[in-house]
Amino acid sequence: MEERRVIRTMFIFRFLVLHASITCTFAADTLSANQAMVYNETIVSPQETFELGFFRPGKSMNLYLGIWYKKIPNRTVVWVANRNIPLKHTSFELTLIVEGVLIIRDATKGDAVWLSANSSTASVRNPIGQLLDTGNFIIHEGFNQEEPIWQSFDCMTNTLLPGMKVGRNMVTGIESHLTSWKSDDDPAYGEFSEWIDTRGYPQLIITEGGKIKFRGGPWNGLRFSGAPNLKLNPFFIITFVVNPTEIYYQCNLIDTSVITRLVLQSNGQVQRLLWIDNKQEWNPCNIDKTPICECLKGFEPTSPYQWKITDWSQGCRHTVPLDCNPGEGFNKYTNLKLPDTQGSWYNQTMTLVECDKMCKTNCSCTAYTTLNISGSGSGCLLWFGGLIDIRTFAEGGDSLYIRVSASELDSIENSRSSNAGRRVRVIVPIAFVVLGILVSLCLFYRFYMKKQQHGGTPGNECVHDPEYISGNEDLELPLFGLPTLVKATNNFSMDNKLGEGGFGPVYKGVLEDGQEVAVKRLAKTSTQGLCEFKNEVISISKLQHRNLVKLLGCCIERAEKMLIYEYLPNKSLDSFIFDKTRSELLDWTARYHIINGIARGLLYLHEDSRLRIIHRDLKVSNILLDQDMNPKISDFGTARSFGGIQIEANTNRVVGTYGYMAPEYAGDGTFSIKSDVYSFGVLVLEIVCGEKNRGFIHKEHSNNLIGHAWGLQNKGRSLELVAKCLGDSINVSQALRSIHIGLLCVQRHPEDRPAMTFVIQMLVSEGPLPSPKEPGFYIGKSMQDTTRSSSSYEAISNNELSITMLNGR
Repeated sequence: MEERRVIRTMFIFRFLVLHASITCTFAADTLSANQAMVYNETIVSPQETFELGFFRPGKSMNLYLGIWYKKIPNRTVVWVANRNIPLKHTSFELTLIVEGVLIIRDATKGDAVWLSANSSTASVRNPIGQLLDTGNFIIHEGFNQEEPIWQSFDCMTNTLLPGMKVGRNMVTGIESHLTSWKSDDDPAYGEFSEWIDTRGYPQLIITEGGKIKFRGGPWNGLRFSGAPNLKLNPFFIITFVVNPTEIYYQCNLIDTSVITRLVLQSNGQVQRLLWIDNKQEWNPCNIDKTPICECLKGFEPTSPYQWKITDWSQGCRHTVPLDCNPGEGFNKYTNLKLPDTQGSWYNQTMTLVECDKMCKTNCSCTAYTTLNISGSGSGCLLWFGGLIDIRTFAEGGDSLYIRVSASELDSIENSRSSNAGRRVRVIVPIAFVVLGILVSLCLFYRFYMKKQQHGGTPGNECVHDPEYISGNEDLELPLFGLPTLVKATNNFSMDNKLGEGGFGPVYKGVLEDGQEVAVKRLAKTSTQGLCEFKNEVISISKLQHRNLVKLLGCCIERAEKMLIYEYLPNKSLDSFIFDKTRSELLDWTARYHIINGIARGLLYLHEDSRLRIIHRDLKVSNILLDQDMNPKISDFGTARSFGGIQIEANTNRVVGTYGYMAPEYAGDGTFSIKSDVYSFGVLVLEIVCGEKNRGFIHKEHSNNLIGHAWGLQNKGRSLELVAKCLGDSINVSQALRSIHIGLLCVQRHPEDRPAMTFVIQMLVSEGPLPSPKEPGFYIGKSMQDTTRSSSSYEAISNNELSITMLNGR
């Protein structure tokens, strides 16, 4: 306790000395390292377009840090930092610390309540915060504005400004989307969000509490399919980009004198607003009225009674059922909003004739169209199964070729005008939905395998889940042929073997182009199988983050099931910290860097990816290290994904590793983001002390590592937990802070554990921490387990076998 009191005193003294030297003479548009901006001060962009400072929204007495238009009366806020953390008094200040992170903290207590996330893993020397005339507040090093360390444009609130990108950066893993305010007086997260949905061909959607409320449809080269009134204008243009590194849409000004913004209102409505200077008011653009539903010609209501009472949820069915008769063909429907593209297949180079031929030869293909209508048109977009959420327009929509029976093949284009403005939903029989999914696998094989870059051969077929993996060779998971992998691994030679886990052995391979890879091969004796294999492909193929291992491809050929990853030369973390010789290679700086990297990877899974991912088997052996000792989370075979605001679930099939499983998960099968937080806490304690939680033996007691750490914490002797091999490299303050945070993460009750957002805040700040409550730990003699690790690379730990338990309900 005395040691903690000394550290806190040192921090307060440092804080007071620092602030005594701070002056408020910083440039009008910038904030330098260790400079503070208080309640009644603001930062103004160079042309005085935008202003950043503290404000009170509406009638609220709470304070927030935000950005607003400088010259527009009746303050119009376009960005808010601490949305869910209202400030109750005016003693808070904004500071840019030397690590390149913005912090809002209480000037009287030193407590940090909000901070920006530094997405860069590199050290920062001279960070500068600057407000630009675009409304973007960036943190950059020196005068390098082109590569900001952090920017507010990546952390959108409810407003889309010109230059902002709504979508996903596939390299950094950052996903930017709009989220409504809770009300006009409360900028906290509301129920509505606007996203780019990347399942299948990317499309614009608006969700309410995780459920799709509106679908803007796919981009057709000129506009979103569901927004035909989005025509060329003299003020701004909309661009949509789909490439291997980015998927986003963006509004850019043609006339820079125009002031315009797009706002996602608290009621879920989207408004494009223009500032009319002579009227001194925002002018909203009109939004189409909500249409009613009607079946297309050739279709009829699936349930006439439900249709009569305006319940259209069961959609429409073919008037004459399809039976894969050779006489079936396609009718052309025009001026449509295209159907939902989840589960669709697309190719960016095929012609419309090739698209027609492909769909015609597959009975499960229900519709097709040109992917890009700009210029002479190009590409092919196919649907299998249900055609959901079609809308007709009087003009300006897209064309769609829909499969109908021979008797329905006629010209129906003239009938479209009578149906203008109505919403159409077509649902084909369930048999075709199932058959469509199966046959799409064959299509994926036939048209994708020809263009493999890795020498694939006929016969192999990658797992294809329509919700997560589409058939685009530019963006999706490549297929590797068995001969390619046999050659790359020297016929799976023992000399190339990196290790073996619960899934099977892992081999190093070198492809023909010289690229080094790690090949994880499902063993015939493995307790895991196609379920875990498919789950890993689905879970990680869409994830892109510097602290997640990158999945390069997969192979299913004959009896083989293999996953191909980037090769990481330093293998797994347990091969260092649990090895008496190699542990000395990881000094404190490296270990603290690894802790922070794991935390950022886990935050991405929990908060920043499109779906929440619960790893469920986070442990030291599933942390791989690249050549620069950057950590990467691996092994997603048992991961689960959640949509919307879901954060918890129950299972009868408990999977994971003893020593890392949270008590509520091991005992009741309840898992959540907080069960991953528990595993992270165990990881932190193991990294700090170099000992395993399960199998830990102390001469004075029979507690495991968590129990031992808890006992030392209560006695004020936490420093005894630090690994002796760290020697003089140890940073005492960081080490004690890490142990404290680890104990906060392993508290017995999930609601007491911090979310990863706050874990990262605690890691990068120096303020006081809450006291941890009793952890969920095991007391008793530890069992020595001789089973092998389920590590992706190497089996160093003898107590980390991934297990599966079936719990009775």
